[in-house]
Amino acid sequence: MPEEIEVDTDKLHEAIHEEVEKEGGTFLRTIALTTALFAALAAVSSLLAGSSVNEALALKTEATQLQAQASDQWAYYQAKGIKAVVLESQMALLTSSGKSVSSDLGKNIARYKDEQQEAQQKAQEFEHQRDEKGTDADLLIHRHHFFAYAVAMLQVAIALGAVAALTRNRFVWLASTALGLVGAAIFLWAVLAI
Repeated sequence: MPEEIEVDTDKLHEAIHEEVEKEGGTFLRTIALTTALFAALAAVSSLLAGSSVNEALALKTEATQLQAQASDQWAYYQAKGIKAVVLESQMALLTSSGKSVSSDLGKNIARYKDEQQEAQQKAQEFEHQRDEKGTDADLLIHRHHFFAYAVAMLQVAIALGAVAALTRNRFVWLASTALGLVGAAIFLWAVLAI
């Protein structure tokens, strides 16, 4: 029986690894590393985008509740004003017809006017709190948009990174890196500046 021909596969295996290293092994690792970093940043940005919009919605809900309370106070203000006007009209009619006016009538008018002032102050306080909540919510929504833009840029960068890995095209990887850096800059802007 003839002997089988042995092929030294160890040397072949080493030669293949050397070629991969020469032809893009380091490049592929670099693409993988940048893509992983962009994916992690996109995940954090997405989480912060969701968190900021949820907080903004909660603040808008609180602002709506404060508006309802302010409206109630303004209704109370108007009711007290109407009662005071009715008593003043009644007092004027009694005075013009020469009839005596009870001292309780004047006290009630003064009480209604005081209650009206208290209602006005409460209503204005509720409106001030409503405006603060609305402003805070608007800022959070604005921040949410920047996080969403960052996520979009980072997702495109990740997709281009995959294309760069498949084609081993450095230009595509540079485009991926550039978009990823833009996404990272938008993310940092949203975290630090806004």
